[in-house]
Amino acid sequence: MPLLELEDVTAFYGPVQVLEGVSLTVPESGAVGILGANGAGKTTTLRSISGTVRAEGRIVFDGTDIRGMRPDKVAALGIAHVPEGRGTLGDLTVRENLRVGAYLRRDRKAIATDIDYCLDLFPQLQSRIRSNGSALSGGEQQMLAIGRAIMARPRLMLLDEASLGLAPSTAKNVYEAIGRLRRESGIAMLVVEQNANLAFTLVESATVLETGRNALTGSTAELRGMDEIRRAYLGG
Repeated sequence: MPLLELEDVTAFYGPVQVLEGVSLTVPESGAVGILGANGAGKTTTLRSISGTVRAEGRIVFDGTDIRGMRPDKVAALGIAHVPEGRGTLGDLTVRENLRVGAYLRRDRKAIATDIDYCLDLFPQLQSRIRSNGSALSGGEQQMLAIGRAIMARPRLMLLDEASLGLAPSTAKNVYEAIGRLRRESGIAMLVVEQNANLAFTLVESATVLETGRNALTGSTAELRGMDEIRRAYLGG
């Protein structure tokens, strides 16, 4: 049984329908990408899972239908959403931001251990540990947003455009850290990314969305071999 399964999911912003029957699965400890042009419905797919937009269809996480569930209840089940724009809490320090990610936890010693793990995963944050979130660079804010999600000890992480606005070298470092996290933690991931070359370093398969619908689904090897994918997403 997949860890996450979407079947014929539609989603709306007010009266406007954005998703028109999206289906995908994420296996336990697997990583799946979502590719597509701006406006294709990638971010809305993640929001449908985390409960921040109105959705219809089936959204099943670990055997539980979570469609329509409040975002805090979805998070409590083990789904962490790293949104586009990062959502850093600017008035809190790096350490305080990380502790916010563990707000549902009561295991203080393990929380301290996990903070140390985040700082090892993203060494740049170590020197900024007492800095406010608002003082961080874009790359550091992205690292902090991922670290905050790690602190929830999720089973599934939703990553929305983790490379957006970052210098290529910084984006590469972020994705290398995410790859290490996958190997060491077994957290499943659903990854929305404009930069398919980066996404393909992390995911085993991907779905391409066009105007709110599934257009293509395949393994990374299969998608890399398609001329239309190379032209549209891989710079080939």
